[in-house]
Amino acid sequence: MTRIDAKFAALKAEGKKAFVAYVMAGDPNYDTSLELIKGLPAAGVDIIELGMPFTDPMADGATIQLAGQRALASGQTLDKTLAMAAALRETDQTTPIVMMGYYNPIYSRGVAKFLEQAKASGIDGLIVVDLPPEEDSELCLPAQAAGLNFIRLATPTTDDKRLPKVLTNTSGFVYYVSITGITGAAAAEATDVGPEVARIKSQTDLPVIVGFGIRTPETAQSIASVADGAVVGSAIVKLVEEGRSVPEILAFVKGLADGAHRA
Repeated sequence: MTRIDAKFAALKAEGKKAFVAYVMAGDPNYDTSLELIKGLPAAGVDIIELGMPFTDPMADGATIQLAGQRALASGQTLDKTLAMAAALRETDQTTPIVMMGYYNPIYSRGVAKFLEQAKASGIDGLIVVDLPPEEDSELCLPAQAAGLNFIRLATPTTDDKRLPKVLTNTSGFVYYVSITGITGAAAAEATDVGPEVARIKSQTDLPVIVGFGIRTPETAQSIASVADGAVVGSAIVKLVEEGRSVPEILAFVKGLADGAHRA
C-alpha cells in the first residue's frame, strides 16, 4: 500500500473527501516554494501535486506555463524538485507527493535512474500527461514495479470505448479533467462532472479526483460532493504570480481544503 492508498483509506474511514493542491516546484524561487510546500499539509491538503517545470507544457494554460518559466529562470532543476520532496519527508512521512509534468525531463534523466531517485526522495506517484496508455512500457509499468502509483487523466472526450484502456495499469486514483481544454480555462460545474465521475466509477474501484476549473471553496465543495475529491492548481499558482506571501497563499488553500472537506 502506497501513501496515496493509505490516505484514501483514512479519508474514507472518516467519511471525508480529498483535497489535492498543485504547486509548481521552484516558483517563484526554491526557498519560497519549499516554504509553501511544507505549509500545505497543515492547511488541510491531503495530497500534494508537485509540478516539474518544463519548457513546453502543452496541457497547461498561461498561469502554469508562466509558473514553469519563473521556476526555470530561478534555477529550478529536476534534482532540486526531488530535493524539495526529500526536505518535506524530513518532517512529514504521511502526506503523499505526486510529481506531475511531462516525460521529457524523465526520459533525459533515464527512467531507471529517475525512479530510483524519486523513490528515495519520498515521491509516491506520477502524473505524466504526454504518455498515453499505449506507451505504458516506457514509464508506467517500471514506475509501478518500483512502488510508485501511476495516475492517469480521463477527460470529457474519453468515451466508453477508450475508458477501459485509460484505466488499465492506472493506480492510486483517476484524475478526471472537468473541462475540455487547458488548465485554468473555465469553471467546473458539478452538474456536468457528476455523471462523468459516475461513469468512470462504474468501471474502476479507484478514487476519482476532479481538477481544472476549481477556484473557490464553494466550487471545491460542489465538485467534491460528486467525486472523491477536488484538485486546485491554477488558482493557487496565480497567487504566487501575484507575489502574495506564503501565509496569504496558505490561508487561501485552507479555505479551499475546508470547502472540499465539507462535501
